[in-house]
Amino acid sequence: MAYADQKMSGSKIVAIAIVAVLHIALGYAFVTGLAYQYVKKVSEKLNTFDVEEPPPPPPDEPPPPPPDVKVAPPPVVTPPPIVQAPTTVAPPVITTPVPPPPRPVVVAPPPAPPPPPRVSQAAVAKGNPGQYFSQDNYPPSALRAGEEGRVVAMLTIGTDGRVSECEVTTSSGSAALDQATCRIAKSRVRYSPAKDENGQPIASRQTLPVRWQIQQ
Repeated sequence: MAYADQKMSGSKIVAIAIVAVLHIALGYAFVTGLAYQYVKKVSEKLNTFDVEEPPPPPPDEPPPPPPDVKVAPPPVVTPPPIVQAPTTVAPPVITTPVPPPPRPVVVAPPPAPPPPPRVSQAAVAKGNPGQYFSQDNYPPSALRAGEEGRVVAMLTIGTDGRVSECEVTTSSGSAALDQATCRIAKSRVRYSPAKDENGQPIASRQTLPVRWQIQQ
């Protein structure tokens, strides 16, 4: 409560107490038979009694300013270092294209050779082939070594009747006699070529046996 309110309340209490005393005195006067004048005087006094209002309280003085208090600045806290986690870069995914499987290469089989012409007439030697393998044609190295033996050769006879190829199928055991047999057959032996069913000359194969023997 303000100071003015307290002062005004005290004045009101005093006035109320005075009024109460007067009322008690008047009541007592009526009871005891006091004269009317006394009552009138009291009434005049009561009517002229004026309660002065207390003077207004002085204005509230502003509180004194607080003393200057020096506040220490807060301590400087060094922030912790920022730790950056290493950035892990995922290795690039290398996709190797898978080549399509190679197409199977279909190799056509070679055409079958035509069947050999049918021989209607075999080749025939001109003369006696043995006359070309006489003592006069004996290989000198085999003669000096005394080599003898039987040679079987497979001859290929062309359409002109000449021996184009010679292959020793049975050896005499002497290389000189085997070689001499094919050499003489290709150079000196002649045949009438074989013929097909149309009478045309064709190539054919013929066996030639030769016995080499030294004459005593």
